[in-house]
Amino acid sequence: MPESSLQDRFQNLHEFVTQARINLDRNNWDYLIGGSETESTLARNRLALDSIGFRPRVLRDVSNVDCRRALFGKTLRIPVLCAPVGSLEVFEPGGGATVAAATREFGNGMILSSVSHPGLDDTAKASGDGFKIFQLYVRGDADWVDDHVRRAVGKGYDAFCLTVDTDSYSRRERDIAKRHLRRRVRPGDARIYQAQFNWHDVDRIKRSFDVPLILKGIATAEDARLAVEHGVDCVYVSNHGGRQLDQGVGSIDVLPEVVEAVGGRARIMVDGGIYRGTDVVKALILGADAVACGRLYVYGLAAAGAEGVVRLFEIIEDEIRICLSLLGVTGWHELDKSYIRAARQVFEPNVHSAFPHLNLPRETY
Repeated sequence: MPESSLQDRFQNLHEFVTQARINLDRNNWDYLIGGSETESTLARNRLALDSIGFRPRVLRDVSNVDCRRALFGKTLRIPVLCAPVGSLEVFEPGGGATVAAATREFGNGMILSSVSHPGLDDTAKASGDGFKIFQLYVRGDADWVDDHVRRAVGKGYDAFCLTVDTDSYSRRERDIAKRHLRRRVRPGDARIYQAQFNWHDVDRIKRSFDVPLILKGIATAEDARLAVEHGVDCVYVSNHGGRQLDQGVGSIDVLPEVVEAVGGRARIMVDGGIYRGTDVVKALILGADAVACGRLYVYGLAAAGAEGVVRLFEIIEDEIRICLSLLGVTGWHELDKSYIRAARQVFEPNVHSAFPHLNLPRETY
């Protein structure tokens, strides 16, 4: 698709959402947008972000705004990564390889889920020298886990991520109500390894491998403190996009206590309801080094493949640049908490409340 045509088709983020809905069947659409049980955690991710307002400064020279940020020794064009999403291949046949190629072209990066095709090796090949992290669900014993770490290091992944909030598979009622059975590990099989995984395993990996280690799914100061005590290099604040524990709190509400507990001893990432450039700015003001978005980039992927992902991040970058300039800063280093305050949310929080101009039927939400 010619670049000019793509830029004309997609000028706002909500236009990717509309096209993704057209392209996807209802089962895959509900898998993408849904959460667990009442979907309260999902909604609170947006509520937490929307309850923060900005305090802009004016009459400053913001003619040159720099949106770049370094992570694990590499410079990202914007500090926004593609979060690990399982089964990417149902949204676009190339799956993780397509996303890797897109993030390499744009200049940010991706976190590949271990349950997305085409897998560790082929995704690394598509990424080349692009920034990439491999994320693992524990489905085997210590040797099985160590083999994945070894392979990821050998294929040039910049860090290794363990997801730690999936000891039980949640009840995702959108799927259950339709009797739609997705590919999953059922009770009594290899999922038991995830439930048994603990801090001793984290210690073993840190002793055995020289690669930055990330724990994804940290939601309390207590576990953040334990993570750095066990040598974890990056604490990833996440509630799985509201898809695991129901009745949790928004990730952005958790972020400040995690930042305080970490105390600069590790990097911090966060995801959960991040859909706009202003969301990215809020997260970094509160102490994150980078954010990850899940549903958002999948909309771009489902709408227009690799080109759609690149175009989506171009818009996010523009939103970030505009936000920083209107706050009166030229880069991330100038921000602090004086630029935000508590505010009343405007829209009822839901998976698409960041897009008030989205023209989809209410039942789609």
